[in-house]
Amino acid sequence: MSNHVQVGGVYPHLTAVAGIDGQRSETGIGAVMPWANRLWYISYVAHSVGTGTGTGLFEVNDKLEVRKHPQSVVGTYANRIIHPKSSQLMIGPHFIDTSGNVRTAETLVEHRLTACFPHLTDPDNKLYVLTMEGKLFEINVHTLETEQLFDLLVELKVSPNCWSHFKGGWTKDGKIVVANNTYDEREYLGSKSDGRLAEWDGKTWTILEESPYCEVASSGSSPLFATGFDRASAILKVFVNGEWSTYRLPKATQAMDHMWFTEWPRIREVETERLLMNFHGMFYEMSHNAYGGKVWGIRPISTHLRMIPDFCSWRGLLVLAGNQVTPIFDTNLLAGEPQSNLWFGKTDDLWQFGKPSGWGGPWWEQEVEAGVASDPYLMTGFEHKVLHLTHESSQPVAFDIEVDFLGNGTWRKYTRIEVAAGGYEHHVFPTGFSAHWVRIIPQGNCKASAHFIYS
Repeated sequence: MSNHVQVGGVYPHLTAVAGIDGQRSETGIGAVMPWANRLWYISYVAHSVGTGTGTGLFEVNDKLEVRKHPQSVVGTYANRIIHPKSSQLMIGPHFIDTSGNVRTAETLVEHRLTACFPHLTDPDNKLYVLTMEGKLFEINVHTLETEQLFDLLVELKVSPNCWSHFKGGWTKDGKIVVANNTYDEREYLGSKSDGRLAEWDGKTWTILEESPYCEVASSGSSPLFATGFDRASAILKVFVNGEWSTYRLPKATQAMDHMWFTEWPRIREVETERLLMNFHGMFYEMSHNAYGGKVWGIRPISTHLRMIPDFCSWRGLLVLAGNQVTPIFDTNLLAGEPQSNLWFGKTDDLWQFGKPSGWGGPWWEQEVEAGVASDPYLMTGFEHKVLHLTHESSQPVAFDIEVDFLGNGTWRKYTRIEVAAGGYEHHVFPTGFSAHWVRIIPQGNCKASAHFIYS
């Protein structure tokens, strides 16, 4: 493909490097996309123009020759979409036609752009654009004229002391769905809850969840997926046939239990009709299908430590964007020049990254009701599994453990665990035991915690 130096899938000459005079900021690669016979990627500073220099829009040809495009602007961008009717790629504030010509929406340059998605009523001519601060715009893809539609901090009743961090957004079945992943120690301690998953039907905003949510994505006729988390676990919500379902997933790390550190987890199609989800330190393989209203084939691939703002397929390769360690406003004096790069490999290389492992569960010191089942929790793809159970009732409480080994919502009782008053029990599953999903049904009202550790 080229004679450039390559180390472990990384080509050093493709690095996006920012300046070190003045503000020494972040230089992540926010979006990457094949288009117009090139690979395009855009890098970002921490907090729009004025917090760093040198970032911009880059294009790479099939010889791995890279050019920083003359239209490049400094900003904070992690959005990209193909607008089908006009045959343009929107990446950051830029619009790129099929010949590689670039136009820039000047009115959006100083906004931190996090998502762009199809318009509800005029999809042939407009797109929605979401900013990290919760501004929702529509833009005419021909004239590049913009109009602010909403301040979502107001519409979604986010508290005044919130550090807004809106991330994903998408359009599906007559609704747009947006996500805000605000989360810090105050959310952990329960003193406030400013994370949001919300939908708009063209008339009314509805708050679906007040937990931190990050990605909202769909592809073709597949369901709408939304990823979030709370103290207990990572969360996958699925919208199909007009209804939302909630599934819970392990956390591969708790280094991402903060809004800044849970940056840009994505769900993308990386092989034809094959979805890849990156969330909370773990890659998953996912299906487009939701037969009978149920999601199918969620399988953990690997754990990893990478910050991956975006990924795509290009020239038969999987390309992972990076956000390598940088001295953000000199808060990290052990880091040097702001820089980030791409990783090139095959999709199947992901299975070599790290053995799937993690922890979490349906309940963390949660009030539960007798006979009411927990959310389904992922069980497949992990070798060793332990369940920890505790409650705060003054009476003994039994918990039924049920498994869904078909993956279609058919539950069967696995065992019952008796826990003494205010007590604790654990259960070690046989090595290799697996089902698609597991859930727990308390036989008494209590405050309970249920935590699975997979290794």
